[in-house]
Amino acid sequence: MAGLGVTSLGAYMRKVAIDAYIINLDMTEIRALITLLRRCSANLNQYARRANETGSVYAADIGDLRVRLDEIWRETNGILTALAGVK
Repeated sequence: MAGLGVTSLGAYMRKVAIDAYIINLDMTEIRALITLLRRCSANLNQYARRANETGSVYAADIGDLRVRLDEIWRETNGILTALAGVK
């Protein structure tokens, strides 16, 4: 509040009500990213269990994980690009 030049909560609330911006964020991309992260972590847990049980990991499993991580990276870049445009 001191940074805005107000000393009371009431003055702060009035200033915010008059001068503040309301930002409505579309969270669908964030939700999609969280879904991808959950899938990736579930698969990684399965691969770790298999590696602990059998002592080996299949190349196809590593390839699948790499594809999913690349997809997560693309989603993350898209979100960061969109957030960079918010002013």
